[in-house]
Amino acid sequence: MIHHPDKYHRQSIRLKNYDYTQAGAYFVTICTHKRECVLGDVVNGEMRLNELGQVVEMEWLKTAEIRDNVELDEFVVMPNHIHGIIVITESCVGATSRSPLRNGPAPKSIGAIVAGFKSAATKRINELCGIPRAPVWQRNYYEHVIRNEDDLNEIREYILSNPVKWELDSENPKTMQRRGLV
Repeated sequence: MIHHPDKYHRQSIRLKNYDYTQAGAYFVTICTHKRECVLGDVVNGEMRLNELGQVVEMEWLKTAEIRDNVELDEFVVMPNHIHGIIVITESCVGATSRSPLRNGPAPKSIGAIVAGFKSAATKRINELCGIPRAPVWQRNYYEHVIRNEDDLNEIREYILSNPVKWELDSENPKTMQRRGLV
């Protein structure tokens, strides 16, 4: 497969023909712009959120408060990313039909939920920093459809142990430097 850096030729990382509005659990990872460590620090295996990280945590929690079809499971805000489990509790019949004029994710889909979170967190962070329209997040996000209880429990453990394993984490810039990836 040829990779085109041009934004108009990006390959989708979503499952082809999968309905991302259907009820189920989804594991998401959302990285900060340029993977900059702006949300806090890991100290002795414990994540310590700074003011920006606290904003991210508050906006993540609001995700379920403002959407009646969403529940949140385990999550962790890390220095340059957030991992979380989003549960869509009911299928949104008809939510996948889109106007041919509409771009973006289907309403009430995992993509729309993540986009809403990213938008709200960005707005609050930019207000706090006094920098209008500064990018906070990378363009996309990673998502995994959780298929069964074993998968769910494994992902929960991964999320909970993320701060303890930060020194080895592939999202940690120091780890990437040691491996010669930056």
